Order: sequence, then structure tokens, then C-alpha cells
Amino acid sequence: MAIPLLEYTPKSQNQRVAGYETPGEEKPRIYTTENVLDPAEVDDLIWAAYRQIFSEHQILKSNRQTLLESQLKYGQITVRDFIRGLATSDAFRRLNYEPNSNYRFVELCVQRVLGRDVYSEREKIAWSIVLATKGLDGFINALLDSDEYLNNFGDHTVPYQLRRILPQRAKGETPFNLKTPRYGEYHRSQLGFPQVIWQNQVRRFTPQEKQAKEGDPNRYLGMAREVAPNITNVPRVSVFNLNYESAVPRRR
Repeated sequence: MAIPLLEYTPKSQNQRVAGYETPGEEKPRIYTTENVLDPAEVDDLIWAAYRQIFSEHQILKSNRQTLLESQLKYGQITVRDFIRGLATSDAFRRLNYEPNSNYRFVELCVQRVLGRDVYSEREKIAWSIVLATKGLDGFINALLDSDEYLNNFGDHTVPYQLRRILPQRAKGETPFNLKTPRYGEYHRSQLGFPQVIWQNQVRRFTPQEKQAKEGDPNRYLGMAREVAPNITNVPRVSVFNLNYESAVPRRR
């Protein structure tokens, strides 16, 4: 019996509110195959899909899926199938799934596939359960088959970040596909990072805001451990060698 998706409450985010922006260069361009496209426009659509799913940090020639590109160009698969193939490829698994925790990976996929940020920690937990029970392929299929994805992008449109102008100006956030995809803060701490290699020695780097302040007892813990007490070597004397008679005063 399949475990149903844990319920979570959608919060009010920018993409859920009607916008009144004037179209400009900052507004994301929509790539779709609903209109008749020439080969150059198809190449632009494929590039946009790579940039959305793999991000700018991972667009390498070795990560290209040439078979999927050929099938898309000849109309054998839809854009949604192409996105599904990219998100379940070995390159995406190696670069994004393996070096991250489930929570970090879920957040990354929601941002890139659904085009929005996660609503809360409860949503992370809900999708993490799907990832743990159905695996990577089942998790990606659940995102692509969801009503949210079909209503926003359908079968012919490349996913894009929804209403990304206001969050950038208000919070200083960068687009989702420009965020570093590997090693979230939690996973780095589990691996013991960050580390600094200095003169063939590995040392932990502690940020200044986390260093012990003046008067902190932790600053004197190492000093106390370095203090070695002076041990006086007392010679051991066997009880069999003691002369008790010499210690008793004699009567005259």
C-alpha cells in the first residue's frame, strides 16, 4: 500500500499572487513547443531545460543527454518527458542526489521542477517520505505528474522560476538555477567541513562569529588540560623490610 503524501499548508508566496509587473528583461522567457519552432529555437529550448534542471554550475558537455535531445527534436517525446529524463539521469543523480541529504535534495528539486521555493519544513518532510519510499525516479514522477506542475507548465513548456523579481529585490535572493546545488549546511557539518589543509595538516575552520568570546570557559579548557601536576616519586617500602623493634624505645 502506497503511503499518501503528507498534508502541508501552502503559504502565500509571490507566485500565488497576481502580478502587475511590466514585461522586461528581468522577466523569465517562456520556452514552449506549442508553436512551430525552427531548429535554432529548439536548441534554445534544450539549453533552457539544462539550465533549469542542472543549473549553471553543472552544464558540461559530459552531462548532455544526446538521446533525449534527439527524441525531443523529432517529436518522439514531450518537453515534460525531456525534463523527466534529465532529472532521472545518472549525471543528475551523481551531481545532486548523492552529495546531498534528502531534505536538501527535495528543496532543490521543488525549486527547479515546480519553479518555486518550498512552503515549509513540513513540505520538505512530506516529499522526503516520497523520496525514501519510491526512490529518485518515483519522486521525480510525483513532481512532474502533480496538478501544480501540469497547471503551470503542462507537457510543452520548460519549467522556470515563477515570479522571481520580487524575492530578489526584497530579500536579495539569487535565481534558483544559480544557487550552489551541492553540499547543504547540514550535510557539510556531518562530513566535518569546512576544513583547511595547512602544511600537510587538516584543521577545522571556525568562523569568527562562532569563536569563543572573552570570558568563555571553553577558552580555558585547553589551558587546564595542559597543566600537568608535579608528581613526587615516593619510594616504595615493603612491610617485610621494616624493623619494628628498632622503633620501640627500650627500658633501662
